[in-house]
Amino acid sequence: MAENPNLAEAVVVAVPEVKNEVKLEFDEPKMKEAKSKLQMDHIVLPLVIFSFFLSLPILFGIIWLFYVRQYDCEELMNLPKLQIGIAIGLIIVFFISNVVVYFRSRFPVLGLLLAMVPLIIMLIVGLGLVGSYKMEARGVPGSPAWLKMTVHDDEIWSNIKTCIYSTKTCNDLISRTYMLKSYDFTTIKLSSIESGCCSPPSLCEMEFINATFWRKVNSPIDDSATFDKNCDLWQNEETVLCYNCHACKEGYLRTIEGKWSRLGTFLVTMSLLLIISHLFLFMATMWEKYVG
Repeated sequence: MAENPNLAEAVVVAVPEVKNEVKLEFDEPKMKEAKSKLQMDHIVLPLVIFSFFLSLPILFGIIWLFYVRQYDCEELMNLPKLQIGIAIGLIIVFFISNVVVYFRSRFPVLGLLLAMVPLIIMLIVGLGLVGSYKMEARGVPGSPAWLKMTVHDDEIWSNIKTCIYSTKTCNDLISRTYMLKSYDFTTIKLSSIESGCCSPPSLCEMEFINATFWRKVNSPIDDSATFDKNCDLWQNEETVLCYNCHACKEGYLRTIEGKWSRLGTFLVTMSLLLIISHLFLFMATMWEKYVG
């Protein structure tokens, strides 16, 4: 029987069409997988960049703690040691945070644990510095309760006021204001230490001669008022002034409290942001690795 050439040609032509259909069926899952991976990259990459930029303020904080001088006389309370300790801790946080981000796809669970431990410690220290533990904070160096207890210790305060005098803070005030009259002096902005230690309390209503010399006015003093009692403690002697006044202690306390409270707020804020960032990055990485 003679073979039909048209039929043979039809068979030859039909075979490639079947192969193309099979190839398209195998390419479709790969396209979906590539599309899903691209979508995950759009989520993971911004999180990686965000985590890195979040760590930069920590780097600036380290520089500030190492190179910005301590407030006057903090060494009498061993606060510079605490400052250096916090700076070293921030170096560890900065290093671990960025290493975990870099190796996130290889060790996601271990990386998350390594990042969380120093960040939680950083959060606890920050909460202590802002005074969140109330009475327990008396044992936390740098906390408001600890600073207040330390400054009001008579033996420590004796050393602090000697240190304040040696810094020539009040002498600097005189050199800045020697040309001012009484009214002009009341309008300038003084630091907490200058207003508390170098000048008498305003309730004493003394007559202004210069920044550190005030003439007492004979007037009855109410002994029940805390600051009125300090009026008798004021002396125009350069080595005495109002260093024994309650206002001087409070002025110095406000100065160092402001510094350590700001540092505590910084630690709390950065630790919370980095914790949230690493959690989101961990979830995105696990989704990309096992689901996407």
